[in-house]
Amino acid sequence: MLIITGLSGSGKSTALRALEDIGFFCVDNLPIRLLPKFLELRAQISQEDLKVAVGMDVRTRDFLSDHNVIFHRLKKQGHQLHVLFLEARDEILIRRFSQTRRQHPLADHEPIAAAVQEERQQLQKLRKVASRILDTSNFNSHQLRDLIMQEYSQLPLSQRMHLHIISFGFKYGIPPEADIVMDVRFLPNPYFIKDLADMNGNDPPVQEFVLGREETRTFLDRFFPMLDYLIPNYQKEGKSHLTVAIGCSGGHHRSVVIANSLKAHLAQVRLPLTIDHRDIIRE
Repeated sequence: MLIITGLSGSGKSTALRALEDIGFFCVDNLPIRLLPKFLELRAQISQEDLKVAVGMDVRTRDFLSDHNVIFHRLKKQGHQLHVLFLEARDEILIRRFSQTRRQHPLADHEPIAAAVQEERQQLQKLRKVASRILDTSNFNSHQLRDLIMQEYSQLPLSQRMHLHIISFGFKYGIPPEADIVMDVRFLPNPYFIKDLADMNGNDPPVQEFVLGREETRTFLDRFFPMLDYLIPNYQKEGKSHLTVAIGCSGGHHRSVVIANSLKAHLAQVRLPLTIDHRDIIRE
């Protein structure tokens, strides 16, 4: 059972539509108190492989007050709940509501900015117990749809751990969804090389500069084995998603090169794998 929740305007509807396109039976805004009965009815369906996703958020009656008790009870009964929590930065959420002219569910008597802050505060406890936190600030609807389809189409939730790699710039903040953060600012910076400054880590000259350094080779010889050790142990403990964030100063050069190298290395573990160069196009 996949629960889609999070902040209003963060892309929950897009996520549900993407899941529906890859064979999930999707229900939006199901009252939380009906969830146990819904799962009971689902168990009576002959399709044992039926994948189900349910959208729940502040619109859902009693969701905030009752979700903790009901989720705990269902887990004790043996149900596997995977909670995907979507969020985005305040300015992004405000802009999305402005562009779509939709009404924020908490904005009846207060400005949209205040409603966003209030909702974020109300959902803090739920965010802490989420299986997966996804910041959608830098995704358009098509990119988010593609990511959701990649992550959830390959294996049943109970049988796989998804790996996600993010390159980022520390000047824009550490990705909030990161499980492991690696700072590669100790590597020589291509930004200070005149011919490389306007390129990024996807360009071969930048890759050759970064990967050709002895510091980089020594680092990768130690970093890759560490992850090779950690990943199966995280998987054994039942972790369903592991996000590795690689950061440099601006997120254009070193972090992109190392993230791409890590993706190539982790391809051998044969787990679902996605990559996002979060800050590569920022000024």
